[in-house]
Amino acid sequence: MHVLYLMQYFVPPNGTWSTRSYEFAKELMARGHDVTVVTSNGMLPAPYKNLTKTIISSVDGVRCVIIPVPYATGMPLFQRIKGYIGYNISAFQVVAQHPADVVFASSAPLTIAIPAIWAKITHCIPMVFEVRDLWPELPIALGAVRNPLLKTLARLLEWIAYHASEHVIALSPGMAQGVHARGLKQQRITVIPNFSDIEFFSASSHDGSWVRQKLNLDADAPLVLYAGSYGLLNNVEYLVHVAKEATCLFPELRFLIVGKGVKKEEVMRLAREFDVLDKNLWIWDAVPKTQLPDLLAAATVASSLFISLKAMWNNSANKFFDALAAGKPIIINYGGWQADIIEETGAGLVMPPDDPKEGALLLTRFLQDPQRLKMASHNAKKLAAERFSRDKAAEEFVTLIERVVADRQSK
Repeated sequence: MHVLYLMQYFVPPNGTWSTRSYEFAKELMARGHDVTVVTSNGMLPAPYKNLTKTIISSVDGVRCVIIPVPYATGMPLFQRIKGYIGYNISAFQVVAQHPADVVFASSAPLTIAIPAIWAKITHCIPMVFEVRDLWPELPIALGAVRNPLLKTLARLLEWIAYHASEHVIALSPGMAQGVHARGLKQQRITVIPNFSDIEFFSASSHDGSWVRQKLNLDADAPLVLYAGSYGLLNNVEYLVHVAKEATCLFPELRFLIVGKGVKKEEVMRLAREFDVLDKNLWIWDAVPKTQLPDLLAAATVASSLFISLKAMWNNSANKFFDALAAGKPIIINYGGWQADIIEETGAGLVMPPDDPKEGALLLTRFLQDPQRLKMASHNAKKLAAERFSRDKAAEEFVTLIERVVADRQSK
């Protein structure tokens, strides 16, 4: 079959963001299907950044129609909306020119449902929609969308996107509940979380020694890693507060933050103010995902952070699953289904979201308990293999797409 795959922010393995869409596209191709990804150049590598017109190119072996729409972490909402509109206008023409057997659209943004519905109507094909975040609930909860008319239109588009789809994929149980609450039957919703790429993160060739050498750390010195965005939602400042408390509680403890984002300068300013920058806490620029295994190999534990907002509890953070894949205990500062998994399995530690001082104390006790640390590492590996493996997620995804097409053809 031919799959039309709409994903505005497609990322290949040498990118710095989630490669979920790349992995799923490759799995479809491995099963003998043709795939055309309709994306933008927003998250693609440097050679694509200066595009001035839509092109067709093979991105790491995946056929992509690339629409020139800029993107940057922390981009103002107005510019993001302008980018969504620009992508959609071009995508309308692209999808009309590419007949397919099924259209698969992955949000965010929610507006990607519009060209997907157009493809569904134009080619008389089924549509499958993937919910990566509950939009517009999340931006409304954050106060990013305040205009009553915009709220109404966004909620209407959300309802249409779900009900126009033969099936909806949600990245967490909470997201699935949110979709169901909008009136879609449970049998039309499947949860496929972000996954743990065990092969990628546990290969023997990965060596974190250069990371520790750069930090001047002994092999057994405790190191907490945060590798991800400094976005408005990520609350990386929390880790800086923990580092400050650790100077007295656990002087040997070290922290490494790697990434980029709108709040990076604010995090650095806070680290300087607390006098921890380049002392027990280091801040590095973002690295390609290909270097992430080395960072995790060097770390004692990895972390995933968010602001204290219940709407965020339904997230499916890649950092969580990457840590499991590398066999590293995962430290988080939020509740929800991922916190429940940690509490259930002992694969890490849940710190209080609004109390970094208490968080630092809990972290100290955790890291100073070798047996607990060893067991958490074991449980992380077990979780990755048994519940969140890449192969399991990709198999479930492709099987679902095949079933949707087969059901349509049998009618």
